[in-house]
Amino acid sequence: WAVGIFINEKKALLIEINTETDFAAKNDTFLSFFEKIGNYILSLNDSSEISIDKLMSYSFEGFLISEHFTDIISKIGENISINKIEVIKIDFNTQIFSYTHNSYRKNIGKICVALKVETNSKGIELEQFGKNLCMHIAASKPMAMDIEYLDKKIVEKEKEIQKATIKSAGKSNDIITKILEGKMNKFYSEVTLFNQNYILDNDKTVKNILDKFSSNNLNFKIISYSLFVLGAEW
Repeated sequence: WAVGIFINEKKALLIEINTETDFAAKNDTFLSFFEKIGNYILSLNDSSEISIDKLMSYSFEGFLISEHFTDIISKIGENISINKIEVIKIDFNTQIFSYTHNSYRKNIGKICVALKVETNSKGIELEQFGKNLCMHIAASKPMAMDIEYLDKKIVEKEKEIQKATIKSAGKSNDIITKILEGKMNKFYSEVTLFNQNYILDNDKTVKNILDKFSSNNLNFKIISYSLFVLGAEW
């Protein structure tokens, strides 16, 4: 398996293409095919609206996408398929920063991050900060940007687990409430981007770092992030 990120002036594309073995995913023939497919999808005007099934009926270089896959399968000797795609549009005053971890090529590897930011700034400092945040996301794998964006089912499940653990320790009900609040705050600090400790400065949260960076007259507001991790269900 491999994930990749492709970016032009209008959008960014994240894509995961599955192989049967890690060996095939590192093969130059497969990686060149991955680049070709990724760049083709990125070039489509309606790529954000395309399902994987519909994409297979498109054609370029004289063949259907499905035929390109049939060809690469015969060359590699393994079943190869697109698992998921995501397209992020670049709007006015927004930029996309990216990072690829455990890369097979510059933009293809085991983890890809795209960070969409509202900013009217430019320059090396901004580029480095954006990349560092992408590296943080790749390492810390947040489930959501902030607490209010977390899946309510995940939050309730975590509360039930923590309650059961606290009760098993024989704590009284009034103590349970206080301990549960502390446990949930710790959970939020582990799974939400803004509340995580920043990997390059563990004494500060990502929100602290963002506030400090923006206070230096560098407008930098995170709109969204996308994280593709090889083989992940989410």
